[in-house]
Amino acid sequence: MTAHRIVIVGGGAGGLELATQLGETLGKSGKAHITLVDQKLTHIWKPLLHEIAAGTLNPHAEETNYFSHAAAHHYHFVLGTFIDLDREAKEIILETDYFSKKAQPKQKKQISYDTLVLALGSTSNDFNTEGVAQYCHFLDSRQQADVFQQDLLHLYLNAQNQTSSRELKIAIIGAGATGVELAAELVIAKQNFFKYGLNKIDPNKVKITLIEAADRILPALSEKMAEHTMEQLDRLGIEVLTSHRVAKVDEDQIYFADDSSLEAEIKVWAAGIKAPEVLAKLKELEKDNINRLKVYATLQTLSDPDIFVFGDCAHCQPEADQPALGPRAQVASQQAAFLVRALKARINGESYLPMFKFSDKGSLVSLSQNSAVGELLGQVNVQGFVAKSMYVSLYRIHQATIHGYAHAGLLTAKDFVTRKIAPKLKLH
Repeated sequence: MTAHRIVIVGGGAGGLELATQLGETLGKSGKAHITLVDQKLTHIWKPLLHEIAAGTLNPHAEETNYFSHAAAHHYHFVLGTFIDLDREAKEIILETDYFSKKAQPKQKKQISYDTLVLALGSTSNDFNTEGVAQYCHFLDSRQQADVFQQDLLHLYLNAQNQTSSRELKIAIIGAGATGVELAAELVIAKQNFFKYGLNKIDPNKVKITLIEAADRILPALSEKMAEHTMEQLDRLGIEVLTSHRVAKVDEDQIYFADDSSLEAEIKVWAAGIKAPEVLAKLKELEKDNINRLKVYATLQTLSDPDIFVFGDCAHCQPEADQPALGPRAQVASQQAAFLVRALKARINGESYLPMFKFSDKGSLVSLSQNSAVGELLGQVNVQGFVAKSMYVSLYRIHQATIHGYAHAGLLTAKDFVTRKIAPKLKLH
């Protein structure tokens, strides 16, 4: 009897955690053949992207190579971009690069499955706002974070050739967790640039503006948490503009719906998400207005019980009287753990699959290397170093899930030593 073929598309936090746990159980025992597909060679935890963008974290120290990880955890890795699905043949179609100095056309590859799991994450939704795609940075991927970091660094390097100091205006559109965390991290970055001698951009003349269309920051979180965060942002000197809907962006300005405008040399779009464009092409699978695939509480799609979807690309509404779950790391992690149980039940031929129930543990927002704000279980407010320690622990739990506790402990010790002796800012 051939092993059940489980194909997971997307090696983000949820996808990699699922592949690891299935590999260590079903893959190791030979009950299933686990395949993980991703378009990149390495994994990095997405909540770290704002630190990579600001240069306060060296991404090379935090990467996990999929090939070596797969070999250690009993699953198979395939490098390629998911472009289509043949449900009748039960195959996914990938587009792969030909690695050569000579220009070569992309190749196509098919992978067969018995159970398909889509964990493609999300991308920024610019709502077709004029000029955003051309003039704004995004933070959906490691590559985009690297581009931002390099552009910021080169701006500082070029300023060193000037005879006098200059100002810098940075605008972040979208005051959700990503926008707030990036704004706070840039405060640290501007101080460290000056500390390391890149002083022709005066940190006192670096203006960071956070822009939100809603009437308060962190609109998806509680009002009390938003109030505590506003207090911290004010202490950091970050300007916050709420009830400001962006109508247009050009090279130098951001234009608002009320006909006012704001000058900004660097602009970041962090306002809203949507599912990856490839899902819009899957005509036979039911989707919501931002192309997330609709799933039952079993995380199976409405149209095909052999296709499971979780994380940011899934429209999951476990309770009929509650809204669909939002794009949060803890949702994806809990769903990954649930799917380990559900797919084992499926392979064992059980008649009914379990139903996913989300347990909201709370929210944490990082505001610097030593500070954060948070709300636990909907009522316990935490701030400062305690909240930051809890925020960091989420990453350590992720590391323990994909590497094991011993390996994660060694990584924690390494990071502690490295951060003591390494520069506080990536300057290359």
